[in-house]
Amino acid sequence: MANNQLVVQQAQKALEQMKFETCRELTIPIPEDGYYGNMTSRDAGRIGGNITRRLVQMAERQLAGQSNNFR
Repeated sequence: MANNQLVVQQAQKALEQMKFETCRELTIPIPEDGYYGNMTSRDAGRIGGNITRRLVQMAERQLAGQSNNFR
């Protein structure tokens, strides 16, 4: 499996929405044509880093909620 393939295909829309929200928060222009290839590496890294941070936070919250159920 390639690194850029989604394990859960239904997550595509949520990830795209997260990308747009992150761009808006960081005031990074969203490409009109959807092609991110002309974006600077720095901006792409900021977007990816912020998305990763959010996903980790979501997973931590979910795991914390599950651990309460095991007590």
